[in-house]
Amino acid sequence: MTDNLPAIPETASAPASAEPVGGTIATLAAWADSARAAFTIAESLARTAFVPEAFRGKPHEVTAAILTGTEMGLSPMAALRSFDLIKGTPAMRANAMRALVQSHGHAIWEEETTATRAVVCGRRAGEAEVHRSEWTIERARDMQLTGKDNWKRQPTAMLLARATAEACRLTASDVLHGVPYAAEELADGTEGETRTVRRRRKSAPREQASAAEHGQADEEPAAEQAQPHADGDIPETAEAPLWTAEGDGEGSA
Repeated sequence: MTDNLPAIPETASAPASAEPVGGTIATLAAWADSARAAFTIAESLARTAFVPEAFRGKPHEVTAAILTGTEMGLSPMAALRSFDLIKGTPAMRANAMRALVQSHGHAIWEEETTATRAVVCGRRAGEAEVHRSEWTIERARDMQLTGKDNWKRQPTAMLLARATAEACRLTASDVLHGVPYAAEELADGTEGETRTVRRRRKSAPREQASAAEHGQADEEPAAEQAQPHADGDIPETAEAPLWTAEGDGEGSA
């Protein structure tokens, strides 16, 4: 008779792992391979006059720019055209932000641009809500920007750059992948503040053409010269960057 025998407990199954460790390692290994491939390209590009002055002769900075651009869907040359190094911080130019957002199907357009006021609007693809960013010369003066050389020489372009960067962040921050400030903002020594008006439009606004490779015709303010890192800005490390083959250091020295 077996009715009184104790029940045999079922064997508890091990909890499923949220993400296989092997998959994570494989992803990192693939990224490292991509980084080494980018460095191979960077070694040649860094010697040419086609790269911005801040990247010239610096293959590691070129590699980082290429990798950052790849995450955003940019080709190596488009990435180098899009990024500046401002006081040791990488940043996209405002017109590059605009081109990138437009290349993803979102709309960015100018509502007004003068020497005293710039208004730039944005609308996500498939949505009716319009994000509107306004920059006035009074706002710039309140932030003590108007005394800077770029603001004295080309206030229209600087106001437009500020409004464009804000509109892009509000409309498609996901597209910018954590690059929050435009090069023009960092060159001023200030980070952008946001002050916007939101409204709904029934009809589609007049949109400017999408520019996936950043061929914008808009006036671009001459950002205060982006400088490469000074010798004392970044501490020296004993280890070579992971993208140098077998840790053999810079190949373009």
